[in-house]
Amino acid sequence: MDLLATMTLLADGQLQNAPYFVGWGSLALINAGLAQSKNHSGLMWFLLSLILGPIATFCVVAFCGKLPDKV
Repeated sequence: MDLLATMTLLADGQLQNAPYFVGWGSLALINAGLAQSKNHSGLMWFLLSLILGPIATFCVVAFCGKLPDKV
C-alpha cells in the first residue's frame, strides 16, 4: 500500500484501530520471548497472547517458573 492510499484510509477513519493491533501484536511477541527465556513454548504463548493480551503477560511473569534446560 502506498503512502497516498494509506493517508486516504486514515482520513476516512478506516485505519483508526491500526496502532491498537500493532501494540497487541508487539506484546504477543514480547510474551513469546519471555516464555522462551523460561524454556516454555514461545509459539503457544504467542498464540495465547493474541487472545489474552496483557493477562498473558501477567501469567508468564507471575506463574511460569524457569524450566530445566533441555539436553
